[in-house]
Amino acid sequence: MSTVCRNDVVLVVDDSPDALSLINDALESAGLDVLVALEGRQALTIARRIRPDIILLDAIMPNMDGFDTCRTLKADPALASIPVIFMTGLVDTDDIVRGLEAGGVDYLTKPINPHELLARMKVHLSNARLTNSAQSALDSTGQHLVTVSASGQLCWATPQAYALLARARVDEAWQQQQLAPQLARWLSHAPVPGSQLALSGLDYPLAVRLISHQDNGEQLLKLIDGERPGGAAMLKAELALTERESEVLYWIANGKTNREAAEILQMSPRTVNKHLEQIFPKLGVENRTAAAGVALRLLAMEE
Repeated sequence: MSTVCRNDVVLVVDDSPDALSLINDALESAGLDVLVALEGRQALTIARRIRPDIILLDAIMPNMDGFDTCRTLKADPALASIPVIFMTGLVDTDDIVRGLEAGGVDYLTKPINPHELLARMKVHLSNARLTNSAQSALDSTGQHLVTVSASGQLCWATPQAYALLARARVDEAWQQQQLAPQLARWLSHAPVPGSQLALSGLDYPLAVRLISHQDNGEQLLKLIDGERPGGAAMLKAELALTERESEVLYWIANGKTNREAAEILQMSPRTVNKHLEQIFPKLGVENRTAAAGVALRLLAMEE
């Protein structure tokens, strides 16, 4: 069966032996490796030891139900990207919404149709692989990037970002008690990409800049090391640009159009274009693409 990739590892969590048997048989016939758990705490232990590619999770279970289990999974940066499909006999809209708000990507009602289950798994495994590939690519760029939820919770970070957080002595307690509330308040005001927030309560100067809004509702942020010169400041020093020219070039190098750079810098697109006309001869280039290339080579040193 070609609906999913062989060797994908699936963790099935259900307190019903009959349900486990049915789903296990369907998944094994599709060539998948299957792990099973009877309740939430057991599932968390297994997931931390053998990271599954996808989790099928019953909503109603003893000790720790599926909703709490999913929320705990999504709070762990090492497990947060694993897609979770809820399986339950609950059919009320409120229950479905509750599952999705807990972090589930899909919701199937019992009795489970094995063909429908495999078809949906194919979609979510494919999406997860694309996300992981993108995150791996970002990991390799050496940038201080993180994604956070609307509540300010850290969802994912590059190794460089984790290292910078450690340098600033941002531990788990500070993340929960200080970082998350600051980010949540800032994000509640709907900042535009390019906006920056200086973090308070740290001895080490640290700020965050909003890079983009992600389709999954998370926000992609860049950590700014306050002990290093900022990107625009570095361009100004290294390329003998004016402050405004360096700011324009910085945002062009970050993939912004003239109009987007103008909005960020609170100037007109015409003014941005005039700055670029001054920048080109200083850099010995003829167009914005070449100018961005010069800037990017320098900015790579910033990371």
